[in-house]
Amino acid sequence: MALPKRRHSHQRTHKRRSHDALKVEGLSVCPNCKEPKLPHRVCRNCGYYAGRQVTTGNEE
Repeated sequence: MALPKRRHSHQRTHKRRSHDALKVEGLSVCPNCKEPKLPHRVCRNCGYYAGRQVTTGNEE
């Protein structure tokens, strides 16, 4: 099994990890209640998805 001959420098390690940061999730607007929601998911506020009610939602 191959082993590294020398250790990786901090600079090289940080360069490799530069793409590991978390990215902000894109939000879309619910066409029913106009609240922000994750795309391709049921709206947590009203419970609608693709124009029809799927769950009851959190509306009181």
